[in-house]
Amino acid sequence: MAPAPTNLFTKPHKNPNPFCLERNHHQPNLNAIDKMSRSSNAKLALPPTASHQQETKSSDVAKSEKKNVVRAKILVAFILVLGVCVVATFTYLLVDSQERRNFENHFTGYASEVVTVSRGKTTQLLKALDAFSVSVSSQAAGELALLNSSWPFYRIPDWSVRTQRLAQLAGVEDPLLVFAPIVQQDERKGWEDFANDAYPILYHDAVEREGNKSGTTAKDFLERTIPFVHEVGGDKFAFVPASGTGELLPVFQQYPLRFFPLLPVMSMGYNLLAYEESAKLFRITTAIKGPTIASFSISLDVETHVSGSQMMQPIYDRADTADEDRKVVGIIVIQLHWLDYFKNMFLEEESDDGIVVVLKSSCPRRLNSEHSVEEQTTAEHDMVVTYQIDGSKAILLGEEDLHDPKYDSLEVTETFINLGIDQSKVPDGFCVPTLTLHVYPSETLEKKFESYNRTIFTSGVVTVFIFTVLVFLVYDFVVGRLQRKVMDRINKQEMIVANVFPSAIRDRLYQAQGNALQQSQMFGENTKSPVFQNETGAMGSAPLADLFPNTSVVFADIAGFTAWSSAREPQQVFILLENIYGALDAVANQLAVFKVETVGDCYVAAAGLPDPMDFHAIVACKFAREALKKMKETTHQMEVSLGPDTAALDLRIGIHSGQVTAGVLRGERSRFQLFGDTMNTAYRMESTGVRDRIQVTQATADLLTEAGYAKWLVPRSSRIYVRGKGEMQTYWVRKAKSPVGKGSGLKSEISAADDTIETNGDESAGESSSEFDLGPKSTPVLTKTERLVEWDVAMLTSLLQQIIASRGGSVKHIKSLSTEEMTIGTNGTVLEEFTPIIPLKRFEAEDLQQRRSPSTIEIGDKVKCQLRGYLSKVASMYPDNPFHNFEHANHVTASVKKLLTRIVSTGASNGLGRGHNSNRNIAENLNGVDLVDLAGHSYGITSDPLTQFSVVFSAIIHDLDHPGVPNSQLVKENARCAQIHKNKSVAEQNSVELAWDMLMQDEYEDLRACIYQTKEDLHRFRQLVVNTVMATDIVDKELQALRKARWEAAFFEKNSMLLDVSGKSDESETDRENRKATIVIEHLIQASDVAHTMQHWYVYKSWNEKFFMECYGAYQQGRADSDPSQDWYKKEIGFFDFYVIPLAKKLQSCGVFGVSSDEYLNYAKANRDEWVHKGEALVKEYLEKYRRRQHEDATSL
Repeated sequence: MAPAPTNLFTKPHKNPNPFCLERNHHQPNLNAIDKMSRSSNAKLALPPTASHQQETKSSDVAKSEKKNVVRAKILVAFILVLGVCVVATFTYLLVDSQERRNFENHFTGYASEVVTVSRGKTTQLLKALDAFSVSVSSQAAGELALLNSSWPFYRIPDWSVRTQRLAQLAGVEDPLLVFAPIVQQDERKGWEDFANDAYPILYHDAVEREGNKSGTTAKDFLERTIPFVHEVGGDKFAFVPASGTGELLPVFQQYPLRFFPLLPVMSMGYNLLAYEESAKLFRITTAIKGPTIASFSISLDVETHVSGSQMMQPIYDRADTADEDRKVVGIIVIQLHWLDYFKNMFLEEESDDGIVVVLKSSCPRRLNSEHSVEEQTTAEHDMVVTYQIDGSKAILLGEEDLHDPKYDSLEVTETFINLGIDQSKVPDGFCVPTLTLHVYPSETLEKKFESYNRTIFTSGVVTVFIFTVLVFLVYDFVVGRLQRKVMDRINKQEMIVANVFPSAIRDRLYQAQGNALQQSQMFGENTKSPVFQNETGAMGSAPLADLFPNTSVVFADIAGFTAWSSAREPQQVFILLENIYGALDAVANQLAVFKVETVGDCYVAAAGLPDPMDFHAIVACKFAREALKKMKETTHQMEVSLGPDTAALDLRIGIHSGQVTAGVLRGERSRFQLFGDTMNTAYRMESTGVRDRIQVTQATADLLTEAGYAKWLVPRSSRIYVRGKGEMQTYWVRKAKSPVGKGSGLKSEISAADDTIETNGDESAGESSSEFDLGPKSTPVLTKTERLVEWDVAMLTSLLQQIIASRGGSVKHIKSLSTEEMTIGTNGTVLEEFTPIIPLKRFEAEDLQQRRSPSTIEIGDKVKCQLRGYLSKVASMYPDNPFHNFEHANHVTASVKKLLTRIVSTGASNGLGRGHNSNRNIAENLNGVDLVDLAGHSYGITSDPLTQFSVVFSAIIHDLDHPGVPNSQLVKENARCAQIHKNKSVAEQNSVELAWDMLMQDEYEDLRACIYQTKEDLHRFRQLVVNTVMATDIVDKELQALRKARWEAAFFEKNSMLLDVSGKSDESETDRENRKATIVIEHLIQASDVAHTMQHWYVYKSWNEKFFMECYGAYQQGRADSDPSQDWYKKEIGFFDFYVIPLAKKLQSCGVFGVSSDEYLNYAKANRDEWVHKGEALVKEYLEKYRRRQHEDATSL
């Protein structure tokens, strides 16, 4: 028989496994059989007698038959040769076709990405400009009214900060943004005086905000500013006062500050209407009262100029988008360079060269004014620009369609920019272009897919085909012969066994033999001897166990998992673990690594068993390197569905090489297990390691070094102490560059780094691991803010499905609601709308039982797009505060979602929900009986999906536009928002107003129709949002006292002021239920707002540090009266004692939130105790971190 094939990980051993010897003992002895056959043939040979003639005749017949067989074989050989030719030809054509398909599929994927990314950038730009316009219009309307002034005498505050944020949000590199107010001739002199007074402030602020890279000071800019509205005179290098009798459009604010092209003069005061292209855009913008864009222009000198377009966004005298009579009072101008749009679209290693992009416009293009009339006339009919994308780079090919016509069939076309403007509003003779993208491959790209595979595969197929035919011919001959001999022997043995043993004993003998064969197959041939068969264990027979001398054991623990899981629902925890472990299983299967078990959030695997391999240490380290990358990919993807901080999870891996004892431990739940010092040491390597790092022992490092992989290793800077072993020298393993399956092998390149960190092994060790990086980290497709927005979209979409299902699945546009939407919230301040009792909607038991399943409700793409756009605007309106930011809003939202889910699932644990599954998600359908029971248990909160939606919505927007200082400081500063909201709950009221006004815009009409359909639902939604957000003001003592009184009135009726003289309440049962529901919702959002204090210690410590940084930063800026670091420690203890722990006890006493209330209370007490012991040291650490960051920022500037 042919020897078994070998590979990189197998090597013959001198001492084969006795199990395998026993198996071989029962295989046929071919030599003995051959000898017996030859002996038998000798005895049967005939002597040369008279019968020799018969033998001769038989020989002639045999020869004749042999000739026939030869002829048949020749015919078969001819057929086989013909078959080989046919198969070879087919293979050649198939591989050639496959290469062509690979090229086309590859291009189609990247072309789709070009289209999607480009379209997404332009959509984001338009949304960002619209939000900027609404923000400026709204702010200006209030400030001008307060100052008793009017347009154009207005300066956009924080111009540099806003425009920088606008550019970042829109994804525009090196933008040029200009604000130009519309100035009438009679306002000209007054505006020039106003502008000259404002220039020093603008320049000083711009230099301070934008930095002074060129060394130009505010004074330099001011000296080079022309103090009147001007335009270019007859001489291109002279400026004269703007001419004409109509309105003017002077440049007033600009980002970044730049001098006039070719002249050291500021462009401030330059009349944009003097420039023909800008004047045309201005006429279109004012006519349609919306944004517009010019056809792209290009210089014929393509080596020094690039194509681009100018876009105008109007500023209005008021922010009400529904008001068609609003007036355009100013213009935001942004200069776009399309070449920048196609740069950095792909990472260098993730794309190929030679993707051609043709940009076409529906309007005539105008060349620059320095070109001849003939050139301009020709260009009007040639509206095409061609680019080529080479990885992260992009180049301009020319001003015509330069793609290769042979790739026309692969063209991918998509509208790039279409503003959707009503052309009837566009003045005659003007055109608003629609830009389209046409993406093609190039010959450069196609050549990359040409290879020798056709020849190689064809040759391989021919070789394999011929070899296979030969093998089968030989095999047929040998097997036919052996089969007859083996069957003879089996029949003889069967007769012997049947004659000697009864059938029952025979069956048991066969079973024992089968067990022996199974044992030999389990342990393989390359292990040491198992225990002797006569050493029986407690099971009455010898256990299946063995010693594996050459293995590497891997322990991979999820760092940060305990803290992360403290803020999650149980099903979310298992979803994460299933995805992570599934990804690690795939890597283990790919690299032939044996998965031993999972213990909690720790994954245990081993290389070198049950199939021994010489390179077990290399394979184990390769598995660990790939596991780190899979962890990054999985957590970034899962953050969209599992919420904030999921992407912050990492693996902490430890590896040790040595011998282990392995076998099947019989009894209940038998399984394959490993024992020995190697397991203990590998666990210690993990527990003393660092997150996102791989730590190995000296034994593993020696094996890697012997195999030539010393470059993978970085010695740890100091020895570590391991219990039971003392001090040990360990090593870090560098992380690989390439992802799994893309050229990564055992000898893949690695990056250099230094070990600058030591740790005691707890989860906090990972907090500083970013100080060194032993390899590149995978880049997520979405930013963290985008992932949070997508998580919010998914959650709110799920709740919208429930709302629509509760209405029977209908969604209609109710025109009569438009007036109600415009008037709601206009009578007084937001706080004055607060009510102690919100009448929740009640459902009859029959309605609940017949309610449609939310999973059958389809939320259209249009609504999802509006929801995503709204949440993106909300995210953009959150300032970059250390604590009160969009990430914190989502952390609060996660707690709200968890508590709401716990309300839904509490019924089962309390016996209220008959047959209810406590692991269901909010979005899943609940049968009618469950809903009826739960509605009573939760005071009606669970029966009304609109209530749940409102609370989650409020959590997302509750800190919108938060200034980073408390309300008392805003009142002290006499801020405008404090004046508007009468110095009460200033930030909270401001958040509600901004979020509500934005939701009422026309672009979210379909979204609003999904939320409510009646006036009652509209008012209930508004009231729930107001009450929920107002509840987050926990500093106002008066409001806190009122909440305490309402809590006692709701849950301690004996102390209630609502009782009459007879001791009975005059409230109806419905009012009592609504009162309890209202106060429970308020406390739910309050608990979620400080949820970090009632979660894992590391979660609390992280957010506490951020809050300290925000407060201390405000103090350093002069926006706080006292140094918070002086009493932060004591105030935190008081905060726990007088607010957090009593609040957690209230959650527990109301009986709504089930085990979550116990969880919150236990964490609050534990964190309080931990803070008492560590708080003072932590405050010092916070202070030192703040000062270090300030020093670093100052040094960088």
